[in-house]
Amino acid sequence: MFFTLKKIVGGLLLPLPLLLLVMALGLLLLWFSRWQKSGKIIVSAAWLMLFALSLQPVADGLLRPLEQRYPTYHATDPVGFIVVLGGGYTWNPAWAPSSNLIGNSLPRVTEGVRQWRRHPGAKMIFTGAAASTNPVSNAAVAARVAISLGVPPADIIQLDRPRDTDDEALAVKRIVGQRAFLLVTSANHMPRAITFFHHQGLMPIAAPANQMAIDSPLNGWEKALPAPIWLSHSERAVYEGLGTLWQSLNGKTTTDETTSQQAAPLSDQRE
Repeated sequence: MFFTLKKIVGGLLLPLPLLLLVMALGLLLLWFSRWQKSGKIIVSAAWLMLFALSLQPVADGLLRPLEQRYPTYHATDPVGFIVVLGGGYTWNPAWAPSSNLIGNSLPRVTEGVRQWRRHPGAKMIFTGAAASTNPVSNAAVAARVAISLGVPPADIIQLDRPRDTDDEALAVKRIVGQRAFLLVTSANHMPRAITFFHHQGLMPIAAPANQMAIDSPLNGWEKALPAPIWLSHSERAVYEGLGTLWQSLNGKTTTDETTSQQAAPLSDQRE
């Protein structure tokens, strides 16, 4: 019940639903009250905010600091496990396996498979519970995609009970102990994920996937015109900001000593 409530409240605080609610409030004031000026100000402010968050410079400016915390992992030092965190998914057996991974999930799985090919002997761990009444878990769908890409079932471990990153860190701890492992998740989610794993006393090596903030040249109109893709980038930045705030309020943080211990492995990743 609490998990569902957390998701609903968090969902309502994301840019699109929140700004639509603010606009609705402004329209109510315009149509059904004498507070005409207040209604105009509220609607106008919400519209301007939605417009700004739908622009590439603004959206990627919010997202880039999160994604630049951890570089793409290029080292080939031996590791025993490659942990791929769950994300969005559905299940339709008539679809191609990869079509069942939504949004951030497919880039995570493909990066995990890429790292598995570069680290012979490593086991892949996929996490994620079943969503709602879905008969197949997030971990199972990701594993099927990995198998379709050539990973043997014997090299795959499924953790289909965790419902969020905190649960995933605890479940992974029971498997890997203090052994070295790569942690694969979206680049924007990596800082928060690393903190959860540090809180469990683990020392993951960050292997980010799904980088979205664009640094390469774009056409002028792509920067000047609002677009759904840029709004989705803003949404990710806000989502992670809310998640970090909730993480801090729940005391799921790490000490400076733990963070400094992670510095050496991260420097190796810049090879």
